[in-house]
Amino acid sequence: MMNEIILNIYLIINNGLVEEFRAISYEMEGGDDRKIEFLKSQAKEDYPKAIIFDAPSDEKDQFMSYSKFHKLEKRGMHFQLFEDIFQKYSMPENPLICVTPVVDGEIFSQ
Repeated sequence: MMNEIILNIYLIINNGLVEEFRAISYEMEGGDDRKIEFLKSQAKEDYPKAIIFDAPSDEKDQFMSYSKFHKLEKRGMHFQLFEDIFQKYSMPENPLICVTPVVDGEIFSQ
């Protein structure tokens, strides 16, 4: 079985706006369910070590609202926003990721 690069991605949300992304990667083998469980179990302790990435902003330098992000997420289009992260970690076509919101400093992991 081959190792796969998997990512914990954090959405840093302050006052309803997505202000930055953070990410940390692992290489793991095994089934997707096991990998997702692992990422969720690491979410809280990984957060301080995660690398900071710019969140998208519009032409007026306004950050995206979380509600707008959530709409993209429901349609599976939020992956486009993580392009820089995926490139940095040389992610495959259908990356395995766990997205954890951090709202006003509080980490929401399952």
